[in-house]
Amino acid sequence: MLKLVFWGSAAALAWTHAGYPAAAVLAARVRTRPVRKGGAQPPISVIVPAHDEEGVIERRVENLLGLDYPADRLEVIVASDGSTDRTNEIVDRIADGDPRVRLVRAPRAGKVAAQNLAVGEATGEILAFSDANAVWAASALRKLVRNFADPEVAYVCGQLRLERPDGTNREGAYWRYELLVREAESRLGSVTAGNGSIYAVRRSEYVHLDPRVGHDLNFPYLMVQRGRRAVYDAEAVSFEKPTPSIESEFRRKLRMFEQSWLTVLRGDILRGLDPLYAVQIFSHRHLRYASGLVHILLLGSSVALAREGLVYRAALALQLGVLAAAAARPGLPRYYVLISAGTLIGLARCLRFGVSTTWDRVEGAR
Repeated sequence: MLKLVFWGSAAALAWTHAGYPAAAVLAARVRTRPVRKGGAQPPISVIVPAHDEEGVIERRVENLLGLDYPADRLEVIVASDGSTDRTNEIVDRIADGDPRVRLVRAPRAGKVAAQNLAVGEATGEILAFSDANAVWAASALRKLVRNFADPEVAYVCGQLRLERPDGTNREGAYWRYELLVREAESRLGSVTAGNGSIYAVRRSEYVHLDPRVGHDLNFPYLMVQRGRRAVYDAEAVSFEKPTPSIESEFRRKLRMFEQSWLTVLRGDILRGLDPLYAVQIFSHRHLRYASGLVHILLLGSSVALAREGLVYRAALALQLGVLAAAAARPGLPRYYVLISAGTLIGLARCLRFGVSTTWDRVEGAR
Protein backbone atom coordinates (compact mmCIF):
# COMPACT_ATOMS: atom_id res chain seq x y z
CA MET A 1 0.00 0.00 0.00
CA LEU A 2 2.83 2.44 0.84
CA LYS A 3 4.48 1.77 -2.49
CA LEU A 4 1.17 2.34 -4.27
CA VAL A 5 0.81 5.69 -2.48
CA PHE A 6 4.40 6.62 -3.33
CA TRP A 7 4.25 5.79 -7.02
CA GLY A 8 0.73 7.13 -7.44
CA SER A 9 1.68 10.45 -5.84
CA ALA A 10 4.87 10.74 -7.86
CA ALA A 11 3.02 9.95 -11.09
CA ALA A 12 0.25 12.48 -10.34
CA LEU A 13 2.74 15.29 -9.67
CA ALA A 14 4.87 14.40 -12.69
CA TRP A 15 1.81 14.31 -14.94
CA THR A 16 0.20 17.59 -13.85
CA HIS A 17 3.46 19.59 -13.83
CA ALA A 18 5.36 18.08 -16.76
CA GLY A 19 3.61 15.23 -18.57
CA TYR A 20 0.32 16.97 -19.30
CA PRO A 21 1.89 20.26 -20.47
CA ALA A 22 4.21 18.37 -22.82
CA ALA A 23 1.37 16.18 -24.09
CA ALA A 24 -0.87 19.22 -24.67
CA VAL A 25 1.81 21.06 -26.64
CA LEU A 26 2.54 18.00 -28.78
CA ALA A 27 -1.15 17.20 -29.34
CA ALA A 28 -1.86 20.80 -30.39
CA ARG A 29 0.68 20.44 -33.18
CA VAL A 30 -1.19 17.42 -34.54
CA ARG A 31 -4.79 18.34 -33.81
CA THR A 32 -5.46 22.07 -34.11
CA ARG A 33 -8.91 23.66 -34.16
CA PRO A 34 -8.37 27.10 -35.68
CA VAL A 35 -10.53 30.06 -34.72
CA ARG A 36 -12.20 31.93 -37.57
CA LYS A 37 -11.36 35.58 -36.95
CA GLY A 38 -13.03 38.60 -38.49
CA GLY A 39 -12.96 42.38 -38.53
CA ALA A 40 -16.45 43.18 -37.22
CA GLN A 41 -16.54 45.68 -34.34
CA PRO A 42 -19.84 45.23 -32.50
CA PRO A 43 -20.96 47.40 -29.57
CA ILE A 44 -18.97 46.38 -26.51
CA SER A 45 -19.14 47.11 -22.79
CA VAL A 46 -15.94 46.94 -20.76
CA ILE A 47 -16.67 46.32 -17.08
CA VAL A 48 -14.12 47.12 -14.39
CA PRO A 49 -14.97 45.96 -10.86
CA ALA A 50 -13.33 48.20 -8.27
CA HIS A 51 -13.15 48.43 -4.50
CA ASP A 52 -11.23 51.42 -3.13
CA GLU A 53 -9.10 51.87 -6.25
CA GLU A 54 -8.59 55.65 -6.13
CA GLY A 55 -4.88 55.20 -6.87
CA VAL A 56 -5.36 53.51 -10.25
CA ILE A 57 -8.95 53.93 -11.43
CA GLU A 58 -8.38 57.12 -13.44
CA ARG A 59 -5.47 55.53 -15.31
CA ARG A 60 -7.58 52.42 -15.94
CA VAL A 61 -10.54 54.34 -17.40
CA GLU A 62 -8.39 56.67 -19.50
CA ASN A 63 -6.49 53.67 -20.87
CA LEU A 64 -9.74 52.01 -21.96
CA LEU A 65 -11.07 55.20 -23.56
CA GLY A 66 -7.88 55.45 -25.60
CA LEU A 67 -8.08 51.97 -27.10
CA ASP A 68 -8.09 51.42 -30.85
CA TYR A 69 -11.83 50.77 -31.08
CA PRO A 70 -14.69 52.89 -32.51
CA ALA A 71 -15.68 55.41 -29.86
CA ASP A 72 -19.40 55.13 -30.67
CA ARG A 73 -19.33 51.35 -30.01
CA LEU A 74 -17.55 51.39 -26.68
CA GLU A 75 -18.82 51.97 -23.16
CA VAL A 76 -16.83 51.68 -19.95
CA ILE A 77 -18.63 50.70 -16.76
CA VAL A 78 -16.90 50.87 -13.39
CA ALA A 79 -18.69 48.60 -10.93
CA SER A 80 -17.80 50.08 -7.57
CA ASP A 81 -18.01 47.35 -4.94
CA GLY A 82 -18.89 49.47 -1.90
CA SER A 83 -15.90 51.78 -2.36
CA THR A 84 -15.31 54.15 0.56
CA ASP A 85 -12.41 56.16 -0.87
CA ARG A 86 -12.45 58.59 -3.83
CA THR A 87 -13.07 55.90 -6.48
CA ASN A 88 -16.68 56.94 -7.12
CA GLU A 89 -15.82 60.62 -7.15
CA ILE A 90 -13.07 60.12 -9.73
CA VAL A 91 -15.25 58.01 -12.03
CA ASP A 92 -18.15 60.49 -11.76
CA ARG A 93 -15.81 63.31 -12.78
CA ILE A 94 -14.62 61.38 -15.85
CA ALA A 95 -18.20 60.44 -16.74
CA ASP A 96 -19.26 64.10 -16.63
CA GLY A 97 -16.86 64.75 -19.50
CA ASP A 98 -17.37 61.54 -21.49
CA PRO A 99 -20.78 59.88 -21.94
CA ARG A 100 -19.11 56.54 -22.69
CA VAL A 101 -18.22 56.17 -18.99
CA ARG A 102 -20.68 55.10 -16.32
CA LEU A 103 -20.44 54.31 -12.64
CA VAL A 104 -22.52 51.52 -11.15
CA ARG A 105 -22.63 51.67 -7.37
CA ALA A 106 -22.87 48.21 -5.85
CA PRO A 107 -23.16 47.29 -2.17
CA ARG A 108 -20.03 45.65 -0.75
CA ALA A 109 -20.62 42.04 -1.82
CA GLY A 110 -17.52 41.10 -3.79
CA LYS A 111 -16.17 41.22 -7.31
CA VAL A 112 -18.58 38.81 -8.98
CA ALA A 113 -21.65 40.40 -7.40
CA ALA A 114 -20.51 43.78 -8.72
CA GLN A 115 -19.92 42.28 -12.17
CA ASN A 116 -23.37 40.70 -12.18
CA LEU A 117 -24.95 44.04 -11.32
CA ALA A 118 -22.97 45.90 -14.00
CA VAL A 119 -23.94 43.39 -16.68
CA GLY A 120 -27.58 44.32 -16.07
CA GLU A 121 -26.69 47.94 -16.90
CA ALA A 122 -24.50 47.15 -19.93
CA THR A 123 -25.66 47.67 -23.52
CA GLY A 124 -22.92 45.93 -25.51
CA GLU A 125 -23.29 42.74 -27.53
CA ILE A 126 -19.91 41.70 -26.14
CA LEU A 127 -18.99 42.06 -22.47
CA ALA A 128 -15.31 42.54 -21.67
CA PHE A 129 -13.83 42.53 -18.19
CA SER A 130 -10.63 43.81 -16.64
CA ASP A 131 -9.00 44.44 -13.28
CA ALA A 132 -8.62 48.00 -12.02
CA ASN A 133 -4.83 47.75 -11.87
CA ALA A 134 -4.40 46.54 -15.46
CA VAL A 135 -3.31 48.48 -18.54
CA TRP A 136 -4.29 47.22 -22.00
CA ALA A 137 -2.31 47.54 -25.20
CA ALA A 138 -4.04 49.84 -27.70
CA SER A 139 -5.14 46.95 -29.92
CA ALA A 140 -6.17 44.61 -27.09
CA LEU A 141 -9.94 45.05 -27.35
CA ARG A 142 -9.97 44.74 -31.13
CA LYS A 143 -7.86 41.57 -30.88
CA LEU A 144 -10.26 40.07 -28.34
CA VAL A 145 -13.38 40.88 -30.33
CA ARG A 146 -12.15 39.47 -33.65
CA ASN A 147 -12.45 35.93 -32.23
CA PHE A 148 -16.23 36.28 -31.92
CA ALA A 149 -16.51 36.10 -35.70
CA ASP A 150 -16.34 32.35 -35.07
CA PRO A 151 -19.87 31.32 -33.99
CA GLU A 152 -18.44 28.52 -31.83
CA VAL A 153 -16.49 30.97 -29.65
CA ALA A 154 -18.31 32.24 -26.55
CA TYR A 155 -15.35 33.33 -24.38
CA VAL A 156 -11.92 34.79 -25.12
CA CYS A 157 -9.11 35.60 -22.72
CA GLY A 158 -6.03 37.59 -23.63
CA GLN A 159 -2.41 37.46 -22.56
CA LEU A 160 -1.49 38.95 -19.20
CA ARG A 161 2.09 40.16 -19.16
CA LEU A 162 3.54 40.65 -15.70
CA GLU A 163 5.90 43.56 -15.36
CA ARG A 164 9.15 42.99 -13.51
CA PRO A 165 8.45 42.88 -9.75
CA ASP A 166 10.25 45.15 -7.31
CA GLY A 167 10.79 42.28 -4.87
CA THR A 168 11.16 38.50 -4.73
CA ASN A 169 7.98 37.23 -6.41
CA ARG A 170 8.64 34.47 -8.97
CA GLU A 171 5.14 34.44 -10.45
CA GLY A 172 6.52 35.58 -13.80
CA ALA A 173 8.42 32.33 -14.34
CA TYR A 174 5.34 30.28 -13.54
CA TRP A 175 3.12 32.50 -15.69
CA ARG A 176 5.25 32.02 -18.80
CA TYR A 177 4.93 28.26 -18.33
CA GLU A 178 1.17 28.59 -17.78
CA LEU A 179 0.69 30.63 -20.96
CA LEU A 180 2.47 27.95 -22.99
CA VAL A 181 -0.05 25.38 -21.75
CA ARG A 182 -2.97 27.77 -22.24
CA GLU A 183 -2.07 28.36 -25.87
CA ALA A 184 -1.88 24.60 -26.47
CA GLU A 185 -5.27 24.04 -24.82
CA SER A 186 -6.85 26.75 -26.95
CA ARG A 187 -5.50 25.21 -30.13
CA LEU A 188 -6.91 21.84 -29.05
CA GLY A 189 -10.34 23.36 -28.46
CA SER A 190 -10.75 25.34 -25.25
CA VAL A 191 -8.70 26.66 -22.34
CA THR A 192 -9.33 25.29 -18.84
CA ALA A 193 -9.14 28.73 -17.18
CA GLY A 194 -8.81 32.40 -18.05
CA ASN A 195 -7.46 35.41 -16.19
CA GLY A 196 -9.19 38.41 -14.68
CA SER A 197 -6.97 40.98 -16.35
CA ILE A 198 -8.41 40.64 -19.86
CA TYR A 199 -11.30 38.53 -21.14
CA ALA A 200 -14.61 38.84 -22.94
CA VAL A 201 -17.82 36.85 -23.34
CA ARG A 202 -20.84 37.08 -25.56
CA ARG A 203 -23.65 38.82 -23.69
CA SER A 204 -25.99 35.96 -24.63
CA GLU A 205 -23.64 33.49 -22.90
CA TYR A 206 -22.99 35.42 -19.70
CA VAL A 207 -23.68 33.39 -16.55
CA HIS A 208 -24.63 35.03 -13.24
CA LEU A 209 -22.35 33.03 -10.99
CA ASP A 210 -22.49 32.45 -7.28
CA PRO A 211 -20.51 35.45 -5.93
CA ARG A 212 -18.26 33.06 -3.97
CA VAL A 213 -16.64 31.73 -7.14
CA GLY A 214 -14.95 33.50 -10.03
CA HIS A 215 -15.17 33.84 -13.78
CA ASP A 216 -11.62 32.63 -14.44
CA LEU A 217 -12.19 28.96 -13.67
CA ASN A 218 -15.94 28.73 -14.20
CA PHE A 219 -16.64 30.51 -17.48
CA PRO A 220 -14.44 28.31 -19.73
CA TYR A 221 -15.90 24.96 -18.66
CA LEU A 222 -19.44 26.37 -18.60
CA MET A 223 -19.05 27.52 -22.21
CA VAL A 224 -17.78 24.06 -23.22
CA GLN A 225 -20.72 22.39 -21.44
CA ARG A 226 -22.96 24.53 -23.66
CA GLY A 227 -21.22 23.27 -26.79
CA ARG A 228 -19.18 26.45 -27.31
CA ARG A 229 -15.47 27.26 -27.15
CA ALA A 230 -13.37 29.26 -24.69
CA VAL A 231 -10.18 30.37 -26.43
CA TYR A 232 -6.97 32.31 -25.83
CA ASP A 233 -5.62 35.11 -28.01
CA ALA A 234 -1.99 35.90 -27.22
CA GLU A 235 -2.12 39.14 -29.23
CA ALA A 236 -4.70 40.72 -26.91
CA VAL A 237 -2.27 41.97 -24.28
CA SER A 238 -2.78 43.36 -20.79
CA PHE A 239 -0.08 44.49 -18.39
CA GLU A 240 -0.10 44.25 -14.59
CA LYS A 241 2.44 44.72 -11.86
CA PRO A 242 2.79 41.51 -9.83
CA THR A 243 2.73 41.40 -6.07
CA PRO A 244 6.14 42.30 -4.63
CA SER A 245 7.06 39.11 -2.76
CA ILE A 246 6.51 35.37 -2.78
CA GLU A 247 4.69 35.69 0.52
CA SER A 248 2.27 38.30 -0.83
CA GLU A 249 1.68 36.13 -3.90
CA PHE A 250 0.89 33.25 -1.55
CA ARG A 251 -1.81 35.35 0.13
CA ARG A 252 -3.26 36.34 -3.24
CA LYS A 253 -3.29 32.76 -4.47
CA LEU A 254 -4.86 31.48 -1.27
CA ARG A 255 -8.18 33.22 -1.89
CA MET A 256 -8.15 31.89 -5.47
CA PHE A 257 -7.61 28.32 -4.26
CA GLU A 258 -10.54 28.64 -1.86
CA GLN A 259 -12.78 29.63 -4.77
CA SER A 260 -11.37 26.91 -7.00
CA TRP A 261 -11.93 24.20 -4.40
CA LEU A 262 -15.53 25.28 -3.98
CA THR A 263 -16.06 24.80 -7.70
CA VAL A 264 -14.29 21.44 -7.73
CA LEU A 265 -16.08 20.09 -4.65
CA ARG A 266 -19.49 20.87 -6.11
CA GLY A 267 -18.74 18.09 -8.59
CA ASP A 268 -20.34 19.45 -11.76
CA ILE A 269 -17.21 20.73 -13.48
CA LEU A 270 -16.67 17.48 -15.43
CA ARG A 271 -20.33 16.97 -16.28
CA GLY A 272 -21.21 16.89 -19.97
CA LEU A 273 -17.67 17.40 -21.25
CA ASP A 274 -16.13 15.58 -24.18
CA PRO A 275 -13.40 13.10 -23.13
CA LEU A 276 -10.46 15.25 -24.28
CA TYR A 277 -11.58 18.37 -22.42
CA ALA A 278 -12.43 16.32 -19.33
CA VAL A 279 -8.85 15.00 -19.32
CA GLN A 280 -7.58 18.57 -19.68
CA ILE A 281 -9.67 19.78 -16.74
CA PHE A 282 -8.65 16.86 -14.54
CA SER A 283 -4.96 17.13 -15.46
CA HIS A 284 -4.56 20.90 -15.33
CA ARG A 285 -7.06 21.85 -12.64
CA HIS A 286 -8.02 18.98 -10.35
CA LEU A 287 -4.54 17.53 -10.00
CA ARG A 288 -2.92 20.99 -9.79
CA TYR A 289 -5.23 22.07 -6.97
CA ALA A 290 -4.60 18.76 -5.20
CA SER A 291 -0.81 19.08 -5.47
CA GLY A 292 -0.32 20.16 -1.84
CA LEU A 293 -2.16 17.10 -0.57
CA VAL A 294 -0.31 14.85 -3.03
CA HIS A 295 3.04 16.24 -1.86
CA ILE A 296 2.16 15.34 1.74
CA LEU A 297 1.37 11.79 0.64
CA LEU A 298 4.60 11.56 -1.32
CA LEU A 299 6.73 12.86 1.53
CA GLY A 300 5.10 10.59 4.09
CA SER A 301 5.46 7.49 1.94
CA SER A 302 9.06 8.40 1.11
CA VAL A 303 9.92 8.56 4.80
CA ALA A 304 8.22 5.23 5.47
CA LEU A 305 9.93 3.53 2.51
CA ALA A 306 13.40 5.06 2.91
CA ARG A 307 14.88 1.73 4.02
CA GLU A 308 13.32 -0.13 1.12
CA GLY A 309 15.70 0.98 -1.59
CA LEU A 310 17.77 3.68 -3.25
CA VAL A 311 14.87 5.09 -5.25
CA TYR A 312 12.91 5.95 -2.12
CA ARG A 313 15.94 7.43 -0.37
CA ALA A 314 16.74 9.54 -3.43
CA ALA A 315 13.13 10.77 -3.60
CA LEU A 316 13.22 11.69 0.07
CA ALA A 317 16.54 13.49 -0.32
CA LEU A 318 15.18 15.47 -3.28
CA GLN A 319 12.09 16.57 -1.36
CA LEU A 320 14.10 17.55 1.71
CA GLY A 321 16.51 19.47 -0.54
CA VAL A 322 13.68 21.48 -2.07
CA LEU A 323 12.28 22.26 1.38
CA ALA A 324 15.71 23.33 2.61
CA ALA A 325 16.22 25.57 -0.43
CA ALA A 326 12.77 27.09 0.11
CA ALA A 327 13.62 27.86 3.74
CA ALA A 328 17.06 29.26 2.95
CA ARG A 329 16.25 32.06 0.52
CA PRO A 330 13.62 33.50 -1.83
CA GLY A 331 13.54 31.80 -5.22
CA LEU A 332 11.64 29.25 -7.27
CA PRO A 333 11.82 26.51 -4.58
CA ARG A 334 10.17 28.82 -2.04
CA TYR A 335 7.59 29.94 -4.57
CA TYR A 336 6.75 26.32 -5.44
CA VAL A 337 6.56 25.17 -1.82
CA LEU A 338 4.38 28.07 -0.69
CA ILE A 339 1.98 27.85 -3.62
CA SER A 340 1.70 24.07 -3.20
CA ALA A 341 0.99 24.59 0.50
CA GLY A 342 -1.59 27.19 -0.50
CA THR A 343 -3.59 24.57 -2.40
CA LEU A 344 -3.84 22.49 0.79
CA ILE A 345 -4.59 25.42 3.08
CA GLY A 346 -7.18 26.70 0.60
CA LEU A 347 -8.94 23.33 0.75
CA ALA A 348 -8.89 23.31 4.54
CA ARG A 349 -10.26 26.84 4.76
CA CYS A 350 -12.95 26.12 2.18
CA LEU A 351 -14.13 23.07 4.14
CA ARG A 352 -13.93 24.69 7.58
CA PHE A 353 -14.99 28.29 7.00
CA GLY A 354 -16.60 28.36 3.57
CA VAL A 355 -15.69 30.96 0.96
CA SER A 356 -16.19 34.68 1.40
CA THR A 357 -17.40 36.83 -1.47
CA THR A 358 -15.06 39.70 -0.49
CA TRP A 359 -11.40 40.14 0.37
CA ASP A 360 -8.87 42.88 0.83
CA ARG A 361 -6.47 43.32 -2.04
CA VAL A 362 -2.78 42.58 -1.59
CA GLU A 363 -0.79 45.80 -1.55
CA GLY A 364 2.12 46.36 -3.91
CA ALA A 365 0.42 45.32 -7.17
CA ARG A 366 -0.95 48.79 -8.01
